[in-house]
Amino acid sequence: MKYNILFGGKAGQGTNILTHILAESLAEEGYYVFYYRDYQSLIRGGHGFNVLTFSDEPVHSHESKYDIIVALDDKTIEKHKKNLKKNGVIIDGKHENMFFAGMMYKSLGLSFNLLDKRLKLLKKRYEENLKEAKAGYECIQESFVVNKVKKKKRTFSSGSIALAEGAIKSGIDNYFAYPMTPSTAVLGELAQRQKENNILVLELENEIAVANAGAGSAITGAKTMIGTSGGGFALMTEALSMCGIAEIPLIFYLAQRAGPASGVATYNAQGDLHMARHSGHGEFPRLVFAPGDPVETQELISQMFYLTQKFKVPGIFMSDKHLAESFYTTEHTPIITKSNKMTTFGRYNSYEKDPKTGSGTEDAKIVKKNVEERKKRWNEMRKACRKFEGYKIYGKKNSKNAIVFWGSTKGAIIDAIKGKDVCAIQILYIEPFPQGVEKLLKSKKKIVAVENNSTGQLCDVIRENTGILIKDKILRYDARPFLSDELKIELDRRFRK
Repeated sequence: MKYNILFGGKAGQGTNILTHILAESLAEEGYYVFYYRDYQSLIRGGHGFNVLTFSDEPVHSHESKYDIIVALDDKTIEKHKKNLKKNGVIIDGKHENMFFAGMMYKSLGLSFNLLDKRLKLLKKRYEENLKEAKAGYECIQESFVVNKVKKKKRTFSSGSIALAEGAIKSGIDNYFAYPMTPSTAVLGELAQRQKENNILVLELENEIAVANAGAGSAITGAKTMIGTSGGGFALMTEALSMCGIAEIPLIFYLAQRAGPASGVATYNAQGDLHMARHSGHGEFPRLVFAPGDPVETQELISQMFYLTQKFKVPGIFMSDKHLAESFYTTEHTPIITKSNKMTTFGRYNSYEKDPKTGSGTEDAKIVKKNVEERKKRWNEMRKACRKFEGYKIYGKKNSKNAIVFWGSTKGAIIDAIKGKDVCAIQILYIEPFPQGVEKLLKSKKKIVAVENNSTGQLCDVIRENTGILIKDKILRYDARPFLSDELKIELDRRFRK
């Protein structure tokens, strides 16, 4: 049993709240839930929609065809009716969002008490919302066929909430950011929780200020993370280079969106992988990690705090709009790696040769020695990374067919390969590249890469580290994420060749 439901309307009509409270209730009742947000960069008007998928079996993505369309305006029907399944249903009318909430709870066999609980948690307009919700609930006479499931404790979270949670568990002291979609949700989440967790959260005037404040914070020994998206990260790269030479363990949260320049602000892409790997002038070690779901987000940010503090290097933690703002149910408890704060100023005194210039030098032998010390540290860090899971395998490990991917494409791929003779390989550690991937890929007869960009940037990383050239690529670069049903068809076509 699986339902794919689209909720659509104008910005300001409450489509997102409607979707979210229903998704939370379904998750609370024991269903597997995923929902995706699609919205324009508008406060009022335009068109936005959410797609909620729930099932009695694990689900990690949404599909292109809908069982139910809930239309808060006429434009929703005009735009999406063509994607309604043959026996699908459209629910519309000139009503408030909570009227539709009542209709959906009743239609899906959920008790009104669940809805009332969510309305109370909203803490505003309770009486008005309750009246609308009751009217909607009472007007439904028939329900959809929904399998009952056993209640089971699961986490319902977005990538942004998971990152904030993982950072708190890792002992973060300071978080600085300038608002830039889709990184802003982490700023909001940490700001709400800063007092109870003794964290300093600051919104500064621009990304250059953020990066330099972050470097100043981290060099004192405070566990520090800063957040931005592609255009903001471009402004931070000089400070990143400084962190490289000054051995500052600052973490840069890079939440990707479609570029170049300001790009498509509220939509998705994986176009910044090369920038993360090569940004900043000069050569210096760095970490680049890319989780694919909220559990991995918590685990990898804790690993990054551990490694950056231990080796005193900057880290770039990559996400994107799809992972940051989509919500997932997860059953697994994240494994958090505990880390100690680095030692501070004393370590620099041994480098100081000139009271006027500090640790600066133009001496060729010392420059060469310093570079070699950084290379030595890079090799030590590579070895330390081997204790963690730098890549994962899904599907049939011994299959001669393989998919390689990274980041938020994970959900659609996991759902698309069910029952297929294929080995899906997820790269979590971009820098340093994980051992074992080369041997695994060389055992495969056919390899297909799946990425949300136009050039196949992960393929470049794999070729650079293993010498393996991947020519067969499924690339999506229209600023939208992959859909599992469409991807399944394309994978069938590729592996038939």
